Amino acid sequence: MNKEKLASLLGLAQRAGRLISGEELAVKAIQEGKAHLVFLAHDAGPNLSKKITDKSHYYQVEVSTVFSTLELSSAVGKARKVLVVADAGFTKKMRSLM
Repeated sequence: MNKEKLASLLGLAQRAGRLISGEELAVKAIQEGKAHLVFLAHDAGPNLSKKITDKSHYYQVEVSTVFSTLELSSAVGKARKVLVVADAGFTKKMRSLM
């Protein structure tokens, strides 16, 4: 898996406005069916991890924990632990890289 390409793709999705970031907005996007893929930092706290994984499993959204908080934050230029990809095209490309 190529993490650098994946991280740059996350940055591109952010600039294109196809990423939803932050805990509450991510949960809302998953519930509304806007989420195609969820990136959760593998070093996120237990409460956040449980909330996001439970919601994602219930609504059948794939969760990826390949990045740390630092890697996710540097990919999008903001301090983030959760990112939701809300675009089928970006999701398809990211899955092919994973």
